[in-house]
Amino acid sequence: MPAVILFDDPVLRTQLLPLTYTRPIAGIRCGIQTIAEKWAGCLNSTVSFQTEAYLSTKFTSIKTGDNLYINGGLCPDVELIKVINSLEIGAMLISEKDELLALRTDKSWQYSRETGQFNLLTYSKPFTLIRNVWDIFTFNGAQIKADFERITSNKKSIAISDPFTHCYNPDQIFVEEGAVIKASILNAENGPVYIGKNALIQEGSMVQGPFAIGESSVLAQGTKIRPNTTIGPFCKAGGEISNSILTAYSNKGHDGYLGNSVLGEWCNLGANTNNSNLKNDHSIVKLHSYATNQLENTGLTNCGLIMGDYSKAGISTMFNTGTIVGVSVNVFGGGFQQKHIPSFSWGGSAEGICEYRLQKAAAVAADTVGRRNVDFEETDRAILQAVFDLTQNQRNY
Repeated sequence: MPAVILFDDPVLRTQLLPLTYTRPIAGIRCGIQTIAEKWAGCLNSTVSFQTEAYLSTKFTSIKTGDNLYINGGLCPDVELIKVINSLEIGAMLISEKDELLALRTDKSWQYSRETGQFNLLTYSKPFTLIRNVWDIFTFNGAQIKADFERITSNKKSIAISDPFTHCYNPDQIFVEEGAVIKASILNAENGPVYIGKNALIQEGSMVQGPFAIGESSVLAQGTKIRPNTTIGPFCKAGGEISNSILTAYSNKGHDGYLGNSVLGEWCNLGANTNNSNLKNDHSIVKLHSYATNQLENTGLTNCGLIMGDYSKAGISTMFNTGTIVGVSVNVFGGGFQQKHIPSFSWGGSAEGICEYRLQKAAAVAADTVGRRNVDFEETDRAILQAVFDLTQNQRNY
């Protein structure tokens, strides 16, 4: 069986910043699982990564004499798996738009669009490729449905014993071992509801599928979950959330609205933090591009907040339609925040912004991680150092 290596396409990686500052593309969560977890399950194999040098200590690459490289932004489906599994050594799979999807080789390979040594095969069927940050929430509902079907196949849900919880379309509600649900409404009429191991849904929560909540995560009392939302593992969620993803270990535990948004890991939104996801004139939302360093059209009328790892917002923070917040940002204060807040920034639009000193940012990150009994390792500190250096020219205060 070949070694499975999920590679970063450098163009896509730039388009997926700031989330890919701290993880390979395949570490992005879309649906119930990350892309890497999807491929590991579908291929019944461990996976490794080909990514930036500063990430490779944590996200290692394991190569053998038979290597199957798969685009890290590519989400598996039945037809795609069948074709990729059938690739012979020396074959390269591309899309009709000349996007590199997968290849198999008996050599070590670094990303390149040179195709001379490969037998080119064109994949003409539909597929899901995460190309832009807004694709993550745009595709999330469909990916929840696909992951739900695969994860729950041939498995039996734990029964919901609470007499005060009401379920609509219970056949599309799956509960893992140890989960607790109290006095809530779960509506799976328009899409499945997946409740992970040891998750807690507290009293008065109202959930509309497609929805997924990961291991040991919590929905606070009275939480309103609208469709196409994923709460990753070890998160705390509250208030109103719509078509959004909390990757893992992040908190939006209080009242406030989050819509058409993606939060990385170890993020925290203070009480009454809100984001706009629709402009008053209903025009197309523009989002900061790390590729062009300017605002670019998303093609969407609904687009909210994209926040990198370790970033936090103070109470009553207001995020404008189509806002990008980088890695390790502490944003607070009155009024709407600017639409791009660079990594390692401290402050807000009204108060002014200065650089968040690396030593202090790393100490806060270590404390944040430690509060969840997770080790903040030297590899994590080195990644923060690398991101700090990479983003220094963006911080023009």
